[in-house]
Amino acid sequence: MTSDNIALRPVDEAGLAVMERFLGDPEAASEFQWYGWSDVRRWRRQWSEDRLLGGDRSYLMVLRAEKPVGFVAWRKVTTTPNCHYWNMGITLLPETRGQGVGTEAQRQLVRYLFAHTLVMRVEADTEVENIAEQRALEKAGFTREGVLRSVAYRDGQWRDGVRYSILRGELP
Repeated sequence: MTSDNIALRPVDEAGLAVMERFLGDPEAASEFQWYGWSDVRRWRRQWSEDRLLGGDRSYLMVLRAEKPVGFVAWRKVTTTPNCHYWNMGITLLPETRGQGVGTEAQRQLVRYLFAHTLVMRVEADTEVENIAEQRALEKAGFTREGVLRSVAYRDGQWRDGVRYSILRGELP
């Protein structure tokens, strides 16, 4: 899947190195994604088991002009014994942010999930202060649902979050 030179692909060895930067480099992770030092090899271990394409949690690389610039991820959220939806997110390298890459990558991921799974809903969460991500989600077709108070702990403070969603029939 490609558009405007942006593509989503399964994670390869080069992609793993990019992903590991986000766990070991606070500047690469951004102020909204840095949660302290953690195991930088965790994705590599999971990649050796399932290539980061598991049933309940998966990852794809975001490529720009065939170069890995970040990744998208989605995880299963079960709501009833016979129903679930996806919660998705994105992380991009600093030099790629603010250029529309995130909007396009998230739009492509939503199309992919609706094309290959039976879910009715895809949602995404971000911090209240992350205005750039809120704009990207809205441009990708998501609807703001509301504020989640004190939902995330980062950098010594509890942070409010904003939930967005898109339903199958709402694809732009």
